[in-house]
Amino acid sequence: MKKKITLKQIAKELEVSISTVSKALKNSEEISTDTKEKVQAFAKLHNYKPNNVAISLKNKRTKNIGVIIPDIVHHFFTTVFRGIEQYANKLGYNVIVCVSDESFDKEVINMEMLANGSVDGFIMSLSAGTQRKNDFNHLKEITEQGIPIVLFDRTTKEINCDKVLIDDREGAIKAVQKFIKNGRKKIALVTTENYFSVSNAREAGYREALANADIEIDEHRILKLPNMEVDENAIHEFFNSNEIDAVLCVNEIFAIHCMNLVQKKGIRIPEDISFIGFTDGILSKYANPGLTAMAQHGVEMGEVAAKMLIEKVEYVSDDEEEETYQTKIIESTIIERGSTIN
Repeated sequence: MKKKITLKQIAKELEVSISTVSKALKNSEEISTDTKEKVQAFAKLHNYKPNNVAISLKNKRTKNIGVIIPDIVHHFFTTVFRGIEQYANKLGYNVIVCVSDESFDKEVINMEMLANGSVDGFIMSLSAGTQRKNDFNHLKEITEQGIPIVLFDRTTKEINCDKVLIDDREGAIKAVQKFIKNGRKKIALVTTENYFSVSNAREAGYREALANADIEIDEHRILKLPNMEVDENAIHEFFNSNEIDAVLCVNEIFAIHCMNLVQKKGIRIPEDISFIGFTDGILSKYANPGLTAMAQHGVEMGEVAAKMLIEKVEYVSDDEEEETYQTKIIESTIIERGSTIN
């Protein structure tokens, strides 16, 4: 199929501005008769057609943004939502939030409900169920309708859209390097199955940091839980079966549970064993001792995601130019507290 010509291409060929082309095609009195005839003839010759779907969307804005998050328990998602709402409200947008409860079916229902003329676009983090099923057809259907999506934190390469995330691999590397600097060598990882994009990247960083330090990777020191729920029996057995002097946890809830368990055994933190968890939330700050954490900067992530989406909504072209997408990476930082040796 022959690729359709765009306003930009017409402007380039005729050496005029895109605005001039657009006005000439609309028979504007601002444009000279010669220029209008030249533009209209060229457009007709190359079978130019305006993107009526985009024009329709531009004229039917709701000034509402749909946000879908996996849960409201994890502090990280609430901070991202705060960042989205703060930025969106400044520009006159309302935010409608739905919780998927880590369910594929609920995520699909939420999107179908909001896509029915209720919102101009979506900001979302994929549910565990969606990542486990590896089924993204509901997202593809939304984008094919011309509704923009920005994915944050849990993303997929299967969907062409804007994305914002932290460098999870590099964050895990920083954490493991902190342990090694403190003289720890029996470093464990408590994570989830790899269908979670964030868990996969954090495990990759864990492995890379150990390999770079010439520390042998002991697979028995990697505990993979089925999902983000705490399995106390599995964690108890893990610490009973392994000799460990440091633990990197994929989230702060895992870390706090692990810390409580080892302290009940009389193991001292950080003298005998150190802990670092992802997400610098309320639990991290008020744990005893305080949990050293990899801050994910949720508020900043939310602001960036909202900016990316609103730009897509407001600057949608009436032309069928090839869509471009970007991925913004936010660097994680380590917040040192009492669970590690400073």
